[in-house]
Amino acid sequence: MNGSLRHVMVVLLGCFTLLFVQLNRVQILEAESLKDNPANTRTVQREFNRPRGDIVTSDGVLVATSVETPGQRFGRQRTYPEGPLYAHTVGFLSFNLGAEGAEKVFNTELTGSTAAQQLADFTSLLDPDPDGGSITLTLDDKLQKVARDALGERPGSVVAVDPSTGAIRALWSYPSFDPNLLAANDGGAANTAYQELLNADGNPLRAKAFKDREFPGSTFKLITAAAALESGAATLEEPVFEATSSYTPPLTTNPITNFSGGPCGGNLTTILARSCNTPFAKLAAETLGPLVMVNQAEAAGFNTDVPFDLPGAAVSNYPTDYGKRIQSPTPERPAGLYENTPKLAQTAIGQNDVQASPLMMALVAAGVANDGVIPKPHVLAEVRDATGKVVRTNKGEEWRMSMRSENAQILQQAMIEAADRGDTATVDGLRIGVKTGTAQLGTDPPRSHAWIVGFGGRSDSEPELVVAVLVEGQEGSVDQTGGAVAGPIAKALFSEWFNRG
Repeated sequence: MNGSLRHVMVVLLGCFTLLFVQLNRVQILEAESLKDNPANTRTVQREFNRPRGDIVTSDGVLVATSVETPGQRFGRQRTYPEGPLYAHTVGFLSFNLGAEGAEKVFNTELTGSTAAQQLADFTSLLDPDPDGGSITLTLDDKLQKVARDALGERPGSVVAVDPSTGAIRALWSYPSFDPNLLAANDGGAANTAYQELLNADGNPLRAKAFKDREFPGSTFKLITAAAALESGAATLEEPVFEATSSYTPPLTTNPITNFSGGPCGGNLTTILARSCNTPFAKLAAETLGPLVMVNQAEAAGFNTDVPFDLPGAAVSNYPTDYGKRIQSPTPERPAGLYENTPKLAQTAIGQNDVQASPLMMALVAAGVANDGVIPKPHVLAEVRDATGKVVRTNKGEEWRMSMRSENAQILQQAMIEAADRGDTATVDGLRIGVKTGTAQLGTDPPRSHAWIVGFGGRSDSEPELVVAVLVEGQEGSVDQTGGAVAGPIAKALFSEWFNRG
């Protein structure tokens, strides 16, 4: 072989190698990103021209299906019989706008493309367009409608979850939207509807129940109380915190007061039931310290991705930077404290930079109700193939251990006492425990977020349902408490779930 021929062969081999690398990069490394690229309409068009299965609730209500549309651009169109009721969970499928929610996450299941579905129906392996599969959601239609009706036309969110399995029973945010408008085969009409929704008040396209974060207010005291119990700084009865009307943390002159403005104190059960600000702020600032507080918040799921099977779940935030520890004490700067101790005091009562989604606060309450174990939240109950055979079932999994079981049981009792004191969420014959919260937004005129988280169970059994309710931006402050505003919504959910015929 002469030198020129060898040179040509080396060049050709190099070109072949580059081509091989590029093909593998496109087909393997970038396959998903290319598939999801809005400019790639071939995949979307193919999805519209193939059979697609139904989506139903746990009690058998049809919430997404395909209908034949002869003579139109596509032979099928996705429709949503319940309109806005499940829009933030089911999402939509649109040629122009892509897919969202369960339609996007469970696309392979709905098109019958998973290995389990194809193996269950061996003939589908030879079919380029197999019949679609169906999915069943964990959501309960009756409970979902109660959540919608009880919240009414107030901006906010309602989450209901099984504390032992993580199955979401209700997931509602107001305002919502009609996914049928976005799934229309008329691309121009779908685009117009989408732009109108983008410009609408309240961001109706956004699933705020799990995608948005807000100040959790006093519902966060569940985590501060857990930190005290887990660290050994407090027990059920000791210490007894002095009843004070205000507390001024070290290194600041700005006092923290109780919501009522009056004195508040007692043992841990009492201050949690009465939602005292002053003892919780002092406990975090002067006894627990930032390391204990950060560790407990993160044990409950803050500062980490939530393993939810719907896309876009927000990461709830608990601050981790409290400055340096004071090494050279002065009368004004005691040793052992941190430079941002005032900030730490505020976080203990759910203020400052603490932010949580309603889903996150539901999971915090689930950890209490489930003896310290927080489950992975999920909306997928089961998958069926085209013949109706179940090929996948979601029984639920543990996510994290937020506290020891004995401490969770202490908090259960404190939440039951809180429910008995307030009574707005209690239901006769049921074991109900709650923690309310009122997050003042610092606006003029005053506005507040009204929160409640809680669990419910029969008197002789473990908690079966956890709820989190957020009613956003209520006008006023003193009268817009979590108990008064959000409590009746929680009560409606518990009544529906437990008092069925």
